[in-house]
Amino acid sequence: MTPERPQGGGASQTPVEPDKGSRVAESSPPHKPGQGTLYAALDLGTNSCRMLIAQPKGSQFTVVDSFSKTVQLGIGLEASGRLSRASMGRTVQALRICQKKIERHGVHRMRLVATEACRRARNARDFIRQVKRETGLALEIIPPEEEARLAVISCAPLVNERTEQLLVVDIGGGSTELVWIDLSGVRPENRPRSIMSLHTGFNAQPEGGARVVDWISVPLGVATLRDQFGDVDDDAARFALMSWFFEEQLASFSPYNAQQPREGFQIIGTSGTVTTVAASYLGLRRYDRTKVDGLQMTSDQIDFVIRDYLALGPEGRRVDPRIGRDRHALIMSGAAILQALMRIWPTDRLSVADRGLREGLLYAQMTADGVLTEGPFT
Repeated sequence: MTPERPQGGGASQTPVEPDKGSRVAESSPPHKPGQGTLYAALDLGTNSCRMLIAQPKGSQFTVVDSFSKTVQLGIGLEASGRLSRASMGRTVQALRICQKKIERHGVHRMRLVATEACRRARNARDFIRQVKRETGLALEIIPPEEEARLAVISCAPLVNERTEQLLVVDIGGGSTELVWIDLSGVRPENRPRSIMSLHTGFNAQPEGGARVVDWISVPLGVATLRDQFGDVDDDAARFALMSWFFEEQLASFSPYNAQQPREGFQIIGTSGTVTTVAASYLGLRRYDRTKVDGLQMTSDQIDFVIRDYLALGPEGRRVDPRIGRDRHALIMSGAAILQALMRIWPTDRLSVADRGLREGLLYAQMTADGVLTEGPFT
């Protein structure tokens, strides 16, 4: 597999434009957007379908409604190159729920996007048409750079003013995006806000702003990496192979071989893997976003949790309430990716982000509409 580079962009990554005449409006609200306008953001990934409905409030937004369901859209994709009929059926059922929520709240401003599974599947366009026909929702397939960009801006509130070199990592179901940003030329008090300016693109940023050193989209996420090594029976051996295999995919990422000082360096990890590891470290039997989002963990603390997962074994992980039944089958492939990152860039400041593509979509829409007031992250 060849990771995507910034100049990449094959035919499979071309966004699918929404069709006209949807039963659910996708653009141009009947009035000028304001602080009372509701916005929707939907992220259809390889493993999950997630949606947020939110209202702008000051320089942030307030979540009005949400939806999240494991649909396993990409199951079997690695072998067949196609989305299966069963996985498409499950996903359409989930999208019907999203469509009803959108209509119930009267949402007119929205972006509904699909990522790696639909980028790779040969029958993705047929699936997009099926979704439009059966739910009225117009999905668009976004390219890897936009996915990475949206994940980055969602994490702006977590950027420390002392951070000069920032690595944002988004571990998805079908791909993993890494973005390295140089903030050394930005005044410390402006560093979180400067991240928001990246919503327009990684290139041609103004002088004195955040500068993207490099970014990469590796076509391996928790589901696809697990599928790669599904034939390895030994739990510990499978984990080690997954971690080293993922690291090999980073060889062309320019900061890979660079000596990076720990001082002024921050990694922000956004994914179900990272939040699950954080919840396990805290011993949360019931997930609490307020305790997880923004938590800082050291490499040693992350390694402690991963070793605990390995000691539990597959059956122990399946019944561990800290992991959850939806996550237990994928946690070790995600942990293998996380361990590889910690091996390459050891740090005492990994920030856990319970936020990602959906939040980035909301920030980007609201920023473009000018409905967020001037604040620390606008």
